Amino acid sequence: MLDLKFIKENPEVVKNAIRLKGEKDTVDEILKLDERRRELIKKGDALKARRNDVTEEIANLKKQGKDATDLIEEMRKVSDEIKSIDAELKKVETELENLLLWLPNIPHSSVPIGKDASDNVVVRIWGEIPEFDFEIKDHLTLGKKLGIIDFERGAKLTGSGFPLYIGKGATLERALINFMLDLHIQKHGYIEVFPPFLVNEASMRGTGQIPKLKDDMYYCPEDDLYLIPTAEVPVTNIHRDEILDISELPKKYVAYSACFRREAGSWGRETKGFLRVHQFNKVELVKFTTPETSYDELESLVKDAEEVLQLLNIPYRVVLLCTGDMSFASAKTYDIEVWSPAEKKWLEASSCSNFEDFQARRMNVRFRRDKKSKPEFVHTLNGSGLATSRLMVALLENYQTPEGKVIVPKVLHKYTGFTIIE
Repeated sequence: MLDLKFIKENPEVVKNAIRLKGEKDTVDEILKLDERRRELIKKGDALKARRNDVTEEIANLKKQGKDATDLIEEMRKVSDEIKSIDAELKKVETELENLLLWLPNIPHSSVPIGKDASDNVVVRIWGEIPEFDFEIKDHLTLGKKLGIIDFERGAKLTGSGFPLYIGKGATLERALINFMLDLHIQKHGYIEVFPPFLVNEASMRGTGQIPKLKDDMYYCPEDDLYLIPTAEVPVTNIHRDEILDISELPKKYVAYSACFRREAGSWGRETKGFLRVHQFNKVELVKFTTPETSYDELESLVKDAEEVLQLLNIPYRVVLLCTGDMSFASAKTYDIEVWSPAEKKWLEASSCSNFEDFQARRMNVRFRRDKKSKPEFVHTLNGSGLATSRLMVALLENYQTPEGKVIVPKVLHKYTGFTIIE
C-alpha cells in the first residue's frame, strides 16, 4: 500500500507508476475522497466539541433550576447530525481504503520502462547451453518412460495441473527441496520455518494477493481460508502488527511449502507438463530489512537463489523485469530462468523482488532504530529459492542420456541415495 501523504504530495509520480504498470488510475478519486474525509472529520470534531460544551452548560442550568429545554433539543439535533457524519465518514474511509489497496507499487528508478516481457533486460547468463548428439526427449516423455512422473493419474486423482510423483521421481523432488533448504540454512544464514498451507484473508491482503489476485486463489468459504499461492504469504505475515528492533535486521527466513494457484485467466498459455501446474513445491526466501539496505539485500537474495543452479550445474540467466512485466506489489524484480533443451527456451524458476514498504504498510510491520526513535516501516523482500516444477524440467532434460536415462547431479547424491534414474 502506498502512503496517502506521498500520494497527495506526488500525484503525478503515482499516476505515472500506474500507467507504467498498466493499472487503473484512481488517484483523482482517492484525492477527492481524502478531501471529503478531512471535511467530515473537521465538521464532526466541531460538532462534538460543541456538544461537550453545551452538555456542561445544560448541567449547570439544571443545577440552578433553570430551563434547558431549547439546548437539549439543539443537542438532540446535533447528536443526530454527528451520527450521520460518522456513518458517512465510515463509508468514505472504507471506499478510500479499497481504492488504496488497488494502487500498485511504484517501480524503482533502476527498473527499465517497457510494456511486456520483450522489454525485459538480460543481466547475465551462467553456464553453457548443452549440445546433444542424439534426439532429445522432453521432460514429459522422460518422466513417463522412467515411471517417475504420472500426469494422467494425477489428473484422475484431482484434475489437470496436479502432478503425481512416483518412486525415484518422488525421491528426486524431496532431494531437491532438502538440498535447497540445507544450502540456505547452513551457508546463507536463513532461519527455517514450516508455515501453514492455509491462511486468512488478512494475510493474503498483507502481501498484496487480495484484492488484486483474488481470482487466482483457491478459497475455502466454509472456513474463510485460502490455500497459499506461495510461502511468501504466511512467512511475510509472521511479523504483522509487530515492531522489530534494528538489531534483528536483516531477518532472513527460508520455508518449504506446496503452492496452489488457480491461474485464472491463463487459458491458452503453455500448459504442457510442469510448464504450468496448479500445485507445485517451492523453497521460499523472505527478508525483512531497513530501507537503506534493501537493494543490497535484493542483490544478495538473487545470488543465494543463483547458487542453487550453479551447484546443480544447470544453465540459467538473470533477467531484470521491465515496468510492464513486473508484479503489482513489486518495486524491482529479477527473474531467474533455467534452460529447457526440449522447449528451446528459458523458463522462469525464480522471481526475486524488493517490495520496499508496500507490504509492510499493509501488514503494519515496523522497526525501531533505538528506544527513543519513532517506528518506521521495514522493507520486505522475497524470492524463490527455487520452485521445483520448472527446475525439474531443466534437470531431467539437461541431464538425459542417449539411452533415455537421467543422471542425478552430484550434489543430490547424498539426498537421493542413487546416481542415475533408469
